[in-house]
Amino acid sequence: MNTPEPRPNMDHWQERIDLAASFRWVERLNMHEGVANHFSLAVNDEGTQFLMNANQMHFARITASNLLFLDANDPETMTKPGAPDPTAWGLHGSIHRLCPQARCVMHVHSIHATVLASLADSNLPPIDQNTATFFNRYVIDDGYGGLAFEDEGARCAAMLTDPKQKVMIMGNHGVLVIGSDPADTLNRLYYFERAAETYIRALQTGQKLRVLSDEIAEKTAQELEDYPSQAEAHLREIKLVLDAEGSTYAS
Repeated sequence: MNTPEPRPNMDHWQERIDLAASFRWVERLNMHEGVANHFSLAVNDEGTQFLMNANQMHFARITASNLLFLDANDPETMTKPGAPDPTAWGLHGSIHRLCPQARCVMHVHSIHATVLASLADSNLPPIDQNTATFFNRYVIDDGYGGLAFEDEGARCAAMLTDPKQKVMIMGNHGVLVIGSDPADTLNRLYYFERAAETYIRALQTGQKLRVLSDEIAEKTAQELEDYPSQAEAHLREIKLVLDAEGSTYAS
């Protein structure tokens, strides 16, 4: 696997590599939004110092070395050279400042998750294994207030209080996923988009849905949470694919 030597004076090298690989894969899956959307990863115990993509950089060009290192408690961040996107600072900075359990945060406007977020009822019923994965494990934000500057970011962060809920369906906006590290978070993001696609396509048939019972949905969700090492294997294989293609993500 591609693990070049860390750059001089650049800490958190393995974390940088894993986050950069996540950007590259999300771009490949067409879940990106041009030069918008952001991923971040806390790198200190308090969760307040974090890595994030640079302002207006396409996911396909992100590397381990060009990720920003930011401090959620630094009030001068937006006045410094190389400052992040102001909406990224508002949303991700607020979450890392207020939600220490959110070690990794991935926010996208992927098509199917955003379609779900645009419905009057944005619930995701458990109609298959992927949708059951998220049974009772998401929160719906129905109070969209415009671009995610700091006030809007703090409002969103305040909704992430239940440790069981690691997906925010952002009404009229997109989806935000949190996790323990890039592997955990990317895996959750990938399967949420798959689940949303299944549901949206099922709705398009106009047929009655076969919805699982609450008991079976919860059982399935718990079994998948306990399933060993899937997220780690998913990111490992992604990096191996990228390495074989000569990707520069780990540079």
